[in-house]
Amino acid sequence: MTVRVLVVDDEPASRSGMSRLVAATPGFEVAGEAGDGETAVERITSLRPDLVLLDIAMPGCDGFEVVRRVGPARMPAVVFVTAHDEWALRAFDVHALGYVLKPFEDARLRAALVRAAAARHGAALAAALESLIAPPSQSSASPSPAALEPRFEVRAGTRILLVPVADVDWIEGAGYYSMLHVGRETHLLRETMQALEQRLDPARFLRVHRSAIIALPRVRELRDAASEVVLQSGDLVPVSRSRRAALSAALGTARRRTPI
Repeated sequence: MTVRVLVVDDEPASRSGMSRLVAATPGFEVAGEAGDGETAVERITSLRPDLVLLDIAMPGCDGFEVVRRVGPARMPAVVFVTAHDEWALRAFDVHALGYVLKPFEDARLRAALVRAAAARHGAALAAALESLIAPPSQSSASPSPAALEPRFEVRAGTRILLVPVADVDWIEGAGYYSMLHVGRETHLLRETMQALEQRLDPARFLRVHRSAIIALPRVRELRDAASEVVLQSGDLVPVSRSRRAALSAALGTARRRTPI
């Protein structure tokens, strides 16, 4: 029986490459493609594929949000394909799902397709998907991926830079992307501020503005009634009025634990 695969990735070249590989794999065929999460939800519902090759880090509606919107009970088997290996721990907690890190070898992606096609169905698969998308406070599986995987993977042309989470001074929102500020360097990360806020260690990072997350150990000074913070790098970061109390409380906790 032929396995029908929906290919979802916001990068046209990656999407084309995966479709080519699926079409060339005996027993599999391409049911369709989607270049964003919103379209993926629509096509999963209308095309009813047997399996989805699903990018995680997509602008707006990411891979995990696709699973939420379709609903675990209706979601087909999934192989996650992404350049961000900090998601691997979360994906590997669900044994029914595959995970392939980009750039991938054809043989590895084919093996993941075969494993996923043979994965459990029905209630077992739905339960696995439920555990995958559960908020950290409701899941006892493990701490956040960023807490366990102490680095970000950042694409720079054909290179992949490994940026330690501990080196990040602050993170600046840039639409569907985020900018990692590390000393005098900045790195563009294909994740939203909301996604980062949910998985960063709250004992170390705090969102102080809709467009700013700071590393608490990097705070050097508060200015103008805590409306701004000065970091050790010298960067000046604004603080929203609604977040000043949380900042004061977090810095008080940080000071009791370790000197700033």
